[in-house]
Amino acid sequence: MMRNIEACQGLAQMTRSALGPHGMNKMVINHLEKLFVTSDAATIIKESDVHHPAAKMIAQAAKMQENECGDGTNLVISLAGELLSQAEGLIKMGLHPVEILTGYEKASTKALQILEGLQCYEPTGEEMRDVEKLTACIKTSIASKQFGLEDFLSKLIAQASVYAMPKTSNRFTCENIRV
Repeated sequence: MMRNIEACQGLAQMTRSALGPHGMNKMVINHLEKLFVTSDAATIIKESDVHHPAAKMIAQAAKMQENECGDGTNLVISLAGELLSQAEGLIKMGLHPVEILTGYEKASTKALQILEGLQCYEPTGEEMRDVEKLTACIKTSIASKQFGLEDFLSKLIAQASVYAMPKTSNRFTCENIRV
């Protein structure tokens, strides 16, 4: 059990310093001797050979996050590593892993309840065409990738979104966006 935790912590440690807008780049050399310089955890995991079964599960969770949302892979890996690090301390104190799992499940349920009420902005109806409302909605997402330029970029993105949005639709489909 401790070896599994150590393997997962190693994976989390590998990507942790690349987290956030000021994250550092990593140099990854894959099995074909190709060099990648990136701070994207999805690329780091994809190009690294992960052989340990427990670490492979976390890598799969990161891939699922990438497929579902397109972002947040580093958060998934870092959060899993930290949860396992805390579990390691609890195991050393004498708690049974089933008790730790029960506690994590209760914490997950509570966190999901709290998350439902944590939205700052939600444009509805005609607000979807208001550039200022859309700017307020997307500013934090832009800041996570381009810190310092979020005011400028979020306004440009909101204007482009309003321009590209069909006149009869109140929903915005991300698949319509091309760079």
